[in-house]
Amino acid sequence: MKKNTRDYMALAISLALKAKGMTSPNPLVGAVVVKNGKIVGKGYHQKTGQAHAEIIALDEAGQSAKGASLYLTLEPCAHYGRTPPCVERIITSGIKKVFVGMIDPNPLNNGKGIAILKQHRISVDVGFHEERLKKINEHFVKFITKKLPFITVKIAQSLDGRIATKSGDSKWITSDQSRLLAHKLRGEFDAVMVGINTLLRDNPKLDPWFSGKQPVKIIVDSRLSTPQKANIFSPDAKVIITTLPTPPGQETENRKILTQRARILEVKEKSGQINLKDMMKKLARLEITSILVEGGGTLVGSLFDEGLVDKIMFFISPKIIGGKEAIGSVMGHGVVRIDRAIRLKDIRLKKIGEDFLLEGYLK
Repeated sequence: MKKNTRDYMALAISLALKAKGMTSPNPLVGAVVVKNGKIVGKGYHQKTGQAHAEIIALDEAGQSAKGASLYLTLEPCAHYGRTPPCVERIITSGIKKVFVGMIDPNPLNNGKGIAILKQHRISVDVGFHEERLKKINEHFVKFITKKLPFITVKIAQSLDGRIATKSGDSKWITSDQSRLLAHKLRGEFDAVMVGINTLLRDNPKLDPWFSGKQPVKIIVDSRLSTPQKANIFSPDAKVIITTLPTPPGQETENRKILTQRARILEVKEKSGQINLKDMMKKLARLEITSILVEGGGTLVGSLFDEGLVDKIMFFISPKIIGGKEAIGSVMGHGVVRIDRAIRLKDIRLKKIGEDFLLEGYLK
């Protein structure tokens, strides 16, 4: 069957997804070069600092690129970053037509690459699988336009919204299948975040089981009470502890030791606690584009209160824990009226073992 434009773009998308979780702070990008109905070059961006997708595809195509069409999931860059502008290589390659999945949201580019190609009499057609492309690059889109990381809250809870019993016992609420998927998710984010209460109660490692990539581990700890021998300090782990500024002359022995094991990131105060908005801005400056927040209820609730959450992933077990002292999945201040409750869009529900996974985006 003869392939059409959307087919070639779908192939470019599948190539881009091969590097999922590996390209940050860059986006996922795939490219396909086609001449006379035959694919002569393919490529995808594999890691920041390495060649972009179109360069790899054009290298593979060689002289066959002359007079060919290029299918590219994202507008080619026209500015110098970690690599030279890709539009220059497209122009010199002899490509005659470029199909672009979506315009680059980066303000440094954002239409400039397309404009330059057109100035050199290269035909450009834009807009294929655009909504899907925005989804697969949702981390990059928010980071590059808002200068903030994309925040996904992941919760494992009982049917009645509890993440632990009144004694603090939480192992294990959800099924093995849910936990396997949760570990796989960690490799798709730049960082995994928990609050100090979760760290003290569960002492998690926060390591991914199925990824060669080790996400940064972030602990939100306003009083800097993280234990020196916590499990998060695994070999080769990169740990950031966000905390309030220490007054001059009041540095504790614990702080001195933790400084040797983690990056201590001081952030502004808000009502005696960490200013979460300031924290996210400072984490973005460290090129952390995405964070998977894994608890606990106090941190999650505060993130909702501050309007910082982009997406939720609730793993819901068909168990009822009960008890007014049991720990809830979302604490914080909450809302005082039902009509002000946080609402979700683009909701998906699927079964994972005996559990249900509810995914959705905040409106």
